Amino acid sequence: MTARHDTAAPPAKEGGAAPARPPAGVAPEADKRRRDRLSRRWQRDLRWSPYAFVSPFFLLFLAFGLFPLIYTGWASLHSVELTAPNDMEWVGLRNYTRLFDDEFFWNAAQNTLTIGIISTVPQLLMAMGLAHILNYKLRASTFYRVAMLAPYATSIAAASLVFVLLFGRDYGMINWALNAVGIDNVDWQNDKWPSQFAVSTIVIWRWTGYNTLIYLAAMQAIPQDLYESAALDGASRWRQFIHVTLPSLRPTILFTVVVSTIGATQLFGEPLLFDPNKGASGGPEHEFQTLGLYLYEQGWVNLHLGRASAIAWTMFLILIVIGVINYVISRRLRASS
Repeated sequence: MTARHDTAAPPAKEGGAAPARPPAGVAPEADKRRRDRLSRRWQRDLRWSPYAFVSPFFLLFLAFGLFPLIYTGWASLHSVELTAPNDMEWVGLRNYTRLFDDEFFWNAAQNTLTIGIISTVPQLLMAMGLAHILNYKLRASTFYRVAMLAPYATSIAAASLVFVLLFGRDYGMINWALNAVGIDNVDWQNDKWPSQFAVSTIVIWRWTGYNTLIYLAAMQAIPQDLYESAALDGASRWRQFIHVTLPSLRPTILFTVVVSTIGATQLFGEPLLFDPNKGASGGPEHEFQTLGLYLYEQGWVNLHLGRASAIAWTMFLILIVIGVINYVISRRLRASS
């Protein structure tokens, strides 16, 4: 005889020992409160978690960016020495007005301008040409693109040391090559224009590859339909570059010009290490002393913290002017396009 296995429990008899249900409305009310509490927690998380994610950046910027900026602005209005930073004497704008009569400040500003022009213009032109070449299908293109970043990843100290050896007056390879074509030795570290040219070559070598990849990325974002239409109209590769590539790269070119100008204004490591014997003076007669070197000389060599702070804020104002010019030009470019 087959045994029967029931899978369902028998219905509870009236008056039996079945568990009593909770009173109507009690469990749904508690569940509703729990859902409301979780909903409020989720809304708070949705609202405030983005601020928590970005807060480390703002905390670091407050500690190492905004506070030093405000403190140097306050110190620039005082006469204060680095050896006694708490002993401040209010002088108002005297540190700023003294800069107008300081021939070393104007010499550093002029050197910064000339080195910036000598380094920025060839750098961007070379970067544009290299990017145009790399934009074509080449074998081992990935290798060339990685090689472009090698100078940027190289330490400033290592790069400057190599260029110091190259531009040595008596045993440098550059003078050896010049002697081979009948040109006498050039004193690259003591003459004004040769020293500025030598410092500019370090900047060009380090930053050309970086700007090349920026231009290359912008070129690859240009629609190929534009080139195909230009080719159908009989435009050569040169005309395609002039009439298609350059107009499409105007915002990128403006960006690289502004970034390179800011970098030239803050130039410090290359001229400092180009002649380590002279230190922050930038040569025996300040031939290649930039604003960054002059700031360092005033603050950490002469220990005039107030004057160094005034120079720092003057450089900051120059960068603000560059940013405003960039904004105005960008708006006109967008309006014209």
